[in-house]
Amino acid sequence: MTEDFFRDRLRFLRNEKHISAREMSLSLGQNESYINKIETGKASISITSFLNICEFLNISPSDFFNPEVKNSASIQEIIKYYKALNPHQAKYILELLKDLNKCTNIL
Repeated sequence: MTEDFFRDRLRFLRNEKHISAREMSLSLGQNESYINKIETGKASISITSFLNICEFLNISPSDFFNPEVKNSASIQEIIKYYKALNPHQAKYILELLKDLNKCTNIL
């Protein structure tokens, strides 16, 4: 894991949400160049700031470091709704996802 990975991953996840570095910085309660400085390597962040960024991006810290995770916000929303299902509904959704993956050869 390199610093470049961290900066690139942050940029990717931010762009996935269609939000500018300035907007994200201000939403996090920082100065307007905060995220830009992180993404360009001009600043580093604390663990607390990293966790705040993950919360803002609606992604777990482990998913942040997993480049295979795409559509992170959608995944978190799906999980939220999945947890509210009864066992029968959950099994149905799981089978549907398996079927969709077979059709697209994802897994």
